[in-house]
Amino acid sequence: MSLETVRTNEIIRDDFEKDLSTYWETKQNDQINLLLGEEDGLYHHHFGIGDFDRSVADLPPEERESRVLEEMHSLENTQVETLIGALGDVPRDARLLDMGSGRGGTSFMIYDRFGCTIDGVTFAQYQVDFSNRLAETRGCADRVRFHYRNMVKTGFPDGAFQYVVTNETTPYVKLDEVFSELSRVLAPGGRYVSLTWCRNDAVASQCDEVLEIDRHYICRTHRRSSYFKQMAAHGLVPRTVVDFTTEAIPYFEVRLLSKLATGSEQPYLSGYGSDRINYLLIVAERV
Repeated sequence: MSLETVRTNEIIRDDFEKDLSTYWETKQNDQINLLLGEEDGLYHHHFGIGDFDRSVADLPPEERESRVLEEMHSLENTQVETLIGALGDVPRDARLLDMGSGRGGTSFMIYDRFGCTIDGVTFAQYQVDFSNRLAETRGCADRVRFHYRNMVKTGFPDGAFQYVVTNETTPYVKLDEVFSELSRVLAPGGRYVSLTWCRNDAVASQCDEVLEIDRHYICRTHRRSSYFKQMAAHGLVPRTVVDFTTEAIPYFEVRLLSKLATGSEQPYLSGYGSDRINYLLIVAERV
């Protein structure tokens, strides 16, 4: 067995993670990610929030697609700006961890705002390579680095970071594992910011939309209450919780207008519209 095989087996640990890794490997040339980032070099693997220009629906087909993609990307950038706002004033000498960094869009937007040192981790090697090439192109490779690692077992020293973010990545891991690791690498007094969808278990014990989403994305949409239970168990105290469910709906409405719609739009629209699924911003402090 080669050293590379051993290393991969340490990062991708079980059948669920193998299935998830296989899923993401099929997304290397996914146009819904690549086309949207061509204009500004920000490539996202998350959804968006906020409203869009409704007039795009009335455009002729030959004009509509490009405008729809522009609106989608604008909402994705707005989503990251919302996360950035929740970070507060990040000093340039601070260190931040992006857990589940994808192609680096969130990390680059944070760096552009604060200039702090950022490490991103993902277990898709092509995403690591893509993001590191972008960091070179953007002239920030000395301060923004991406690593092939599992976000629940990052290998960084205890208390290495003053800030940690998860941008729609917690549904892909077990909450007890990710919050244990997050609490370990986040220094006391450090800030954690998360954006995520979750099942509103105060409204429904079961949710068909969640089953569809989990099948589509090979993920585990967690109960809302589980987030706060697991954070409390790992020394993370919520300071701010904002429900952006209503603001998350327009993104899927505009995505339905695109030729790149994936089929996951309707479960989100139905889940958000019925309040069976929520979209939350959570800001917590490590104590």
